Amino acid sequence: MTIDSNRLLLELEKLRREVNREVINPAIPALSIEALKPMLSMIAQCRKDYLCCLLDIAEHSAGKPPGEEQVARLRAYRETYDELVNAANALETAVQRDYLDVRVSRR
Repeated sequence: MTIDSNRLLLELEKLRREVNREVINPAIPALSIEALKPMLSMIAQCRKDYLCCLLDIAEHSAGKPPGEEQVARLRAYRETYDELVNAANALETAVQRDYLDVRVSRR
């Protein structure tokens, strides 16, 4: 990679950070661990629902493959869970890249 390419990439990263912070930061209040707990609880609840659905299907399957309705129900739980995990990961990335302000609680 050339020096010019490296410079461009560094400037691009800097600009991306600035633009994302300008757009995202004003829309979301400073995050704290207390503020994130409801989100984490929601995701854990969805994980539980997904896993319980799987185990319920297995318990009632008598070793046979699940039916279309059972698979559709399991898929709905998975889609909800996956979407929430992806969103939480995007939030984590926004924090890591300093797009958002954080409040640290002192205990």
